[in-house]
Amino acid sequence: MSVSGSPRFLIGVSHKMYFSHAKTVDWCRKVAAIAGEHPALADGAAELFVIPSYLSIPAALDAFGPLALVGAQDLSTEDSGAYTGEVSGAEIAELGCRVVEVGHAERRRLFGETETIVAAKTDAALRNGLDPVLCIGETVRTTTDAAIGDCIAQVNSALDASRQAGHSGRVIVAYEPHWAIGAPEPASPDYIREVCGALREHVRSLTDFPDSAVIYGGSAGPGLLSVIADSVDGIFLGRFAHDPDALRAILDEAAEAANSSASAGTLGTDAPRRSNA
Repeated sequence: MSVSGSPRFLIGVSHKMYFSHAKTVDWCRKVAAIAGEHPALADGAAELFVIPSYLSIPAALDAFGPLALVGAQDLSTEDSGAYTGEVSGAEIAELGCRVVEVGHAERRRLFGETETIVAAKTDAALRNGLDPVLCIGETVRTTTDAAIGDCIAQVNSALDASRQAGHSGRVIVAYEPHWAIGAPEPASPDYIREVCGALREHVRSLTDFPDSAVIYGGSAGPGLLSVIADSVDGIFLGRFAHDPDALRAILDEAAEAANSSASAGTLGTDAPRRSNA
């Protein structure tokens, strides 16, 4: 554990729409069994969050209990009203969720979510006590300097509505370069470290959003955390976590990386503080 007693790494999983409800329940039960005995979670080196499809959220909450945070893949900009088919942050929080995904590349590309919509949804999460998993990333492969500038602008834009409304809380920035999502390989470790390192420095300077963190997604899988652990606060997993044993391996990496950081005396400096929301 860090000096502050907070988890060093956030390990997140989004199911997208890959699983049926029955498969989701089976996966959650298997992963909960792993989480219940894994030292990375028991010792506080890592914190796990799981984002299933809407219909499976109650089952996931039942399966995990206190072992993992459970969240939703999207939310409405509004808290109530005549919005057929929408799900509000108020209702998501009422169920017991703690996190909600906002602004994923697929939402932006397939459903036309603009920066204005992403900002409104980020604020909807924060005002309802949810930690937004704010997905950002450059659309095409470019230089790290260009990617950093683009991503910092996206973070600032997404938080603008909350700043104006006076809402704050933990923001989990999920850096997912769009060109790496669904690709056979993630971006190179050096590329990830450089971009995430700059993003983390920026996010930590946002005093109105304390306890925030930067995690990496975009074809993240087993073996990656070990080589980028010095520059990120965790990873965000998709299809590479469909096998519970793969998730176990990633938790093993988190435990090893946290122990290495502690031995080097850097863990207390790098550890993101857990939100009290």
